[in-house]
Amino acid sequence: MIGNRITSRMADGARVPGTWRHAFICNGGTYLLTDLFIYADGLVDCWELVTLDEFEKKLRSGWVATSLPDGGLASAHHLASWTFGEPDTWLTPELLLAEVRDTIDELNGRPDSTGRCLAAVDVFLADRTEENRSAARAAYLAIPKTVRHYALGDMDRKDRPLQALVMGPGGRFPRWPDVRVSQEEYDEAVAYFEERGRWLAEAPSRVPADGAVNSFAPAVKLYESYPQRALEHPDKRGLRNDYPAPITLDGVTYPSVTHAYWARSVAEPEARASVVTAERGPKARTLAAKATRREGWELTRTAVMARLLRAKYQQHSDLAAVLLATGDATLLYDDADSGFWGDNGGRGRNWTGRLLELVRSELLADQAGIG
Repeated sequence: MIGNRITSRMADGARVPGTWRHAFICNGGTYLLTDLFIYADGLVDCWELVTLDEFEKKLRSGWVATSLPDGGLASAHHLASWTFGEPDTWLTPELLLAEVRDTIDELNGRPDSTGRCLAAVDVFLADRTEENRSAARAAYLAIPKTVRHYALGDMDRKDRPLQALVMGPGGRFPRWPDVRVSQEEYDEAVAYFEERGRWLAEAPSRVPADGAVNSFAPAVKLYESYPQRALEHPDKRGLRNDYPAPITLDGVTYPSVTHAYWARSVAEPEARASVVTAERGPKARTLAAKATRREGWELTRTAVMARLLRAKYQQHSDLAAVLLATGDATLLYDDADSGFWGDNGGRGRNWTGRLLELVRSELLADQAGIG
């Protein structure tokens, strides 16, 4: 649940909303109390920006800790340190991951697991078959245990009417498995939801007249890599600028976008030739760094890179397919050598990622015949 814990980060010049919650990170055997930042585009900051799949691995590995050992050393940065004494924790990797997924849905204005459950309840109340009740029950059980009691927003009765409704007469309450739902309590639950439906129907709409805010597609990170040869079946590594995909421009063939970029950056023809023939992209950069830069290079380099990326994906259909497969995701490009071209954990300007998104949009426009 987000509450008032609102934050954001910048990606591609746009503000990506987020929130945070407390968590322990186990680093070097010490459990460090920290903040876990969750963003609408599906990235989680647990001392580095990671995708949901990567976050799950950090949960499974214990880096983001949900089990706290008795006697374990804990620390709150620059505030205090202590050891755990009979710690009582109710989170598991599965529960925390489910809560984070719900948070991302909430940040995007989509129904989370609670919303999906209440929608299934509406279906059941409209057509009270056992099949619909079973679907509503499954949706209820899919809500993380830690937040089920908030599902109805009723702090007096909490989720007991919801449990009674989806379990049905004779069913067992999930929270109290030794207690069965009586017919009387079931009838009360039905009446509760019918009354709830009436006042919800009468409540004024909160949807803006011009529609809801756009959601954020899951981000794709293009990690630093050093490809030495072309892959038979390219993956996201093929989107790196130093991936060995030759491009031809103005009668010159360059081994990669990186070679072409650095060759075009230098003023002297002799130095430019040595950059073009460099064995690999990093070597091309090193050679260019020793040469004199073209006048006005910093003001024109973005246009140069855009042209080079267009050439790459126009001349390599397999790599264009990899780029198109990213859909409308934000592309975060790591570049240890440049805060201009790389996102670098939200600290850089990510111009390579932004230009890749532009080229992706142009490829889609060409496919659709939209000029």
